[in-house]
Amino acid sequence: MASQVKIPRRFRYEHKVLQSGVTLIAGVDEAGRGPLAGPVVAAAVCFPIEWLLAGLPKELKKVNDSKQLNAVERDSLFCELTTNPLVRYGVVSVNEQMIDQINILQATHRAMNLAIGQLDPAPQHALVDGLPVKTLCCAQTAIIAGDSLSYSIAAASIIAKVTRDRMMVEYHQIYPAYGFHEHKGYGTPAHVAAIRQHGPCPIHRMTFAPIRPVQTEFFSDDSAAAD
Repeated sequence: MASQVKIPRRFRYEHKVLQSGVTLIAGVDEAGRGPLAGPVVAAAVCFPIEWLLAGLPKELKKVNDSKQLNAVERDSLFCELTTNPLVRYGVVSVNEQMIDQINILQATHRAMNLAIGQLDPAPQHALVDGLPVKTLCCAQTAIIAGDSLSYSIAAASIIAKVTRDRMMVEYHQIYPAYGFHEHKGYGTPAHVAAIRQHGPCPIHRMTFAPIRPVQTEFFSDDSAAAD
């Protein structure tokens, strides 16, 4: 009797989709839902079917949830993923103005759909980190903690995270008073203190606390004069 093919553990969700006859599967994840400043970034990654069945090549064996990797590891894997001709990926940012306009959840979902839309051919199915996305443009499987359970999602998490981190480092050159190169826009004590000292800058999300109270306080004298 022929021996059963052993499926790589972190491709088991992909393999389940493959069994339904689907062959174009994308992992989708985002970075930057929680920060007080900067864009939200989403990425979609589609590996060749041969990898889904046999496992990742040696140079990508360390692919993992981006939060479990250090900056050097993330940068190295980002380079491998984005330069390998067999890896198809899309990555999109939605800026802070749009986040304030439509809210962070809708902005995240918009970024995910746009990232998927960059893949050619389009995926037939997406593995999404977290909860289901009602507006997703293709069939989906939502996986809680998917970035640690699926290589496809983990790869998307790396591309999204590194892309966003690099954007925040560039923003530091424009707005050096806030330390974006260190905290990447998250609400650290140092970041909050900088906001209270300098007020928000153009890339801050004005609808996020504590930006909103600071903004109100910052313009309180003008508001009083207007009354």
